[in-house]
Amino acid sequence: MRSSIVIVSFFVIGVCVGLIRFVPDAIIHNDYSQWALYLLLFLIGVSVGADPNSIKAVRELNIRIVLIPVITIVGTTLGIVSVYLFMKIDFTDALAVGYGFGYYSLSSIFITEIRGDEMGVVALLSNIFREIITLLAAPAMALFFGKLAPIVSGGATSMDTTLPIITRSSGKEYAIISLFHGIVLSFLVPILVTIVYYF
Repeated sequence: MRSSIVIVSFFVIGVCVGLIRFVPDAIIHNDYSQWALYLLLFLIGVSVGADPNSIKAVRELNIRIVLIPVITIVGTTLGIVSVYLFMKIDFTDALAVGYGFGYYSLSSIFITEIRGDEMGVVALLSNIFREIITLLAAPAMALFFGKLAPIVSGGATSMDTTLPIITRSSGKEYAIISLFHGIVLSFLVPILVTIVYYF
């Protein structure tokens, strides 16, 4: 819980600093955050490589590792259906937004091009909230629903932005599983969004 509060606190501080224009434009318009993410992923990789339990966890799951992205897709679809039943929204749009799996930068662009700016913003916010919820609730999810719960919740982001909190909450041995899960879902986002709208 403490780690989640720290993450959100840094995000809020960043927003406040951005609002008061305290940081020079040269820093804002350079892609330092991307390089920070690369460094973070490298350090996680070193940590996973040095931990013999990581390979052991993958061996124990063996072929079942493929089922984790499938479970995420099924769970997301069931969530979309339940939201659709309680809210007056277009089912196709709801499916497309849900199938962003947290990959807001890509899914919002696809949906904007197909359905316009309004649905693009909905997709952006919905998928950002999925990522933020994972960042905040990963420790509780791992504790109450099992070690795979934060990975499934993170969706496509389980390979990058939510990977550090997933690794901390579920254990370093789940990092490889999280990476695999995120890569598969990131690959599927444009395919599923396109299928939803054109088939």
